[in-house]
Order: sequence, then C-alpha cells, then structure tokens
Amino acid sequence: MVTPVAKAPIALRNSVVFKPILARSVVPTAYITMPHRCMIRVKMGATLITPSERQRYSECLGKVRHDAAISREAAIQLIGCPDSIVPDMLAAARSAKEKFKPGVITYSRKVFIPLTNLCRDYCGYCTFRRDPSDPGAHTMHPDEVLAVAQAGEKLGCTEALFSLGDKPELLFPEMRESLRHLGYKSTLHYLEAMCELVLRETSLLPHPNPGLLSAEWIERLAAVSPSVGLMLETTNANLLAPGAAHDDAPDKIPAKRLKTIEDAGKQKVPFTTGLLIGIGESLADRVDTLLAIRDLHERYGHIQEVIVQNFRVKPTIPMAHWPEPSQGEMLRTVAVARLIMPKLNIQAPPNLSAPYYEELIDAGINDWGGVSPLTPDFINPEAPWPHLEELRLRTESKGCELRQRLPVYPEFISAAAAKSDLLSNKLLGSAGDDGLVRRAA
Repeated sequence: MVTPVAKAPIALRNSVVFKPILARSVVPTAYITMPHRCMIRVKMGATLITPSERQRYSECLGKVRHDAAISREAAIQLIGCPDSIVPDMLAAARSAKEKFKPGVITYSRKVFIPLTNLCRDYCGYCTFRRDPSDPGAHTMHPDEVLAVAQAGEKLGCTEALFSLGDKPELLFPEMRESLRHLGYKSTLHYLEAMCELVLRETSLLPHPNPGLLSAEWIERLAAVSPSVGLMLETTNANLLAPGAAHDDAPDKIPAKRLKTIEDAGKQKVPFTTGLLIGIGESLADRVDTLLAIRDLHERYGHIQEVIVQNFRVKPTIPMAHWPEPSQGEMLRTVAVARLIMPKLNIQAPPNLSAPYYEELIDAGINDWGGVSPLTPDFINPEAPWPHLEELRLRTESKGCELRQRLPVYPEFISAAAAKSDLLSNKLLGSAGDDGLVRRAA
C-alpha cells in the first residue's frame, strides 16, 4: 500500500504492494509499508522507468535471494536507482539482514572519551580537532579518564570509546610537552596506558580509534582493547586535492588506511571500519569503498562491523555550505552495503539520521553502534544521542528486539580473548552465553 501523506503518518497494517499514487504537489511524500513492519518515506517524483530497466534492477536483486553478494556493476546501478525501485531494494536488504541476524538489533552502551582533540589533520568536515591555541583544546588527564569511565559503569555502560587526534605530537611542540609532563613518549603510548587503566580499574572494555597504526601498535593496543577502529572513509584519493575534504590531512591517504586495516587482519584483530558519505565522493566511490572493505574481510575475516556514516554540516567548518546527504542517499547506501556484505555487521549512527533513524532498519542495518547515556557525541555535538528507551521503542516498532552488546561482537570474542589474559578474563565476566552483554539475573 502507498499512502500520500499530508499530515502526520498513520500506521498501516496491510502487507505491501508498491503502487505509487501521485498527489497534486510536484514531489509528494508517500509512506510505503512492506514485510517486517518496514515503513519508509519516499519522494514521489514523476520519473518513470521502462519495463526493461525494471527487469535489469530485478536481476540485480534476484541474486540476493540466493544469498549471493551483488557485483560492483549491480551495486552501482542500485545505489543510484530511482525512487520506484527503492522499496524492492530495501526489502531485499532487510531480508538479507534477517537471514544473517534475525529479529535483533544491537547497540553498545558507551562513554565517549576524547583523550585529546589536538590533531595534525585538517579535514574540511571536522569540528573535533583543535590546534593547541584554539578554544577548547584539551588533553585529558588520567584522573579525568577514570572518572568518566567510572560514571559510565554506574549507568550500565560496557564500552569506553577512545577518540583522539592522529599523532598530534608530530606537529605541535605543546603536545610533546604535555606528553612529557604525563610521562609518555607519544600519544599512542598514552592511549595504551589509558586503555589498560580503564580495563583494570573498571568493568568497561576500551575501543580505541587512534588513526593510522603500525603493525607493532596494532598488536600493543589489541592486548588492552578487544577491538580497534579506523574509518576508511573513502578510497577516492582525489579528496586530498586542494580545497577538497581531505586537503591538508596526511593521515587520510586511502592506501595508508587500507594498510592499517590489512595489518590488523593479518593479526586477526577484531576491527571496525566504514565509509563517510557526502564529502565529495561519487556514488561509484561509495561502492568501491564498500568493496575494498569486503575484500579485506574475505582475505582475513577480521572486520567486525562496517559503519555507514553521513556527513553533517556544522557552521564553523570549511564545508559549512556543503550539501548533506539526503535520507534517500543514506537508505540506498546502507542497503547496498548490506547487499554487498550480507553476512557482515552493518551499523549506522541513529543520532545522525534523526528524526527518522528507525528507517535505517528497513535498509538492513543490524546495529546502532555506540550510544551513550552520559557523554555527548564529541564528533557531532549538534546531534544528541537518542534516549535508550526511545531507541528501544523505535527498534521494536520495526519488529526487532534491542539488545546491548560489548564493543566486540559475539562472533569475534574468542579472537579478542586470545590477545591477553587480562582481556580474556574481562570478556568472560561480561559476555553472556550468546556473546552479548550478560543479562541481569
């Protein structure tokens, strides 16, 4: 059923057949209901497709029904498909998700620890980074780190997400002096110590996002954190050009980021990565970034989750007048990610797609990522986390149960536990029989 909407959406009970009805407005909105309680908003334009074009899209989606990942060519077609194809694509993506992990959407209850916001990269979309002289520049002290972790522990958090600038001491003498005062040779040495502090003194498990890493540092951090993260963001090196998103960001060279992800794979370290959409890349670039992640996982089996994150405009950034990706772009990209990687965990942050974030379930996600009841999203401070009760209700409205996970996914716990006795003991005490957070007795 398709219902043109003039007022607030109404609940539709019928299972769906997509029959567009055009209202008088040029681009009316339709609410489309499909199996699995899937209800999405679609802008109903006048674009028509021929029977042969529809057949081509059907052939792309037909492979998914046999548990086969789609090809690059099919992915490029689908990621730019017209609105009339979107319901079929979302239905295929949701079906693939339900075959992979039926009936459950997970999240990680976390505290966000911005260890330092000094960074040597100047990305055009970032408000997190600071120079030492900028207002708000700060490197946390160990007592601050521990205080945040202990406060999160009282609220049932199980993840300490460490975010920090990439090797700021290489650019700023002020950071070198701060590290000397703290007693550490580098930011990574300090991060390692703070991960171990949280691991030993609280029940939280660290998940660091430190930027580029050598093989040695991957091994060291894996001994004090069950998972590590680095967003690939894009495989398009043209975004390093003057005036582009990664101008003056030496750590955003795609080949270097791919090497870090590969080195983690060689060591079987559970790894989080993903893409950032809307920063100047093409639709084909989005597909190629997803395929690069899939290829690394097929070689090493270590990618625990793939994040699809959308660029958000902020008034103080160089890209302040850049257009944000639409909800339709997000739905298409998430669905294509699911169809390219039907048996990988796909995540999208709910706070960056508010107020309609539950539609991401229709596109095939199986995880919301980290959500904090305590700390803000320091990367996107304008986008507050949803309250956990609201998140549960919206998840259930799509026919799924919301479950809390650890920062490492259940299927990767054994790999993480093998890295150190300390990690093994912590994971054993935190995980239930299903690998998710142990339920209260």
